[in-house]
Amino acid sequence: MSSGPFKPVPQILWQLPPAEKKKLYNKAIVFLSHLDWTDIGELTALVMGNMYLQENLTAVLINYLSKELGAMIQ
Repeated sequence: MSSGPFKPVPQILWQLPPAEKKKLYNKAIVFLSHLDWTDIGELTALVMGNMYLQENLTAVLINYLSKELGAMIQ
C-alpha cells in the first residue's frame, strides 16, 4: 500500500482488509473505551474537544501506517 503514487490516508484505511481494520481499531479503542458516547457525532465532538485524545489517536494512526504498513508519512 505504500509503494507507488501518493495515496491519501482515508483511501489507505478504506482499502485495508478486515483483519487490519480490526487491528487498528483495537489500538485506537484503548483511548476511546473510557468515553461515554452513543453515536459517531458525539464521539467526534468529544475527540475534537480534547487535545490529548487527538494527539494520541494521531500517534496510533501514524505508528500503524509506518510500522505495520511501511508507509512513508509526509
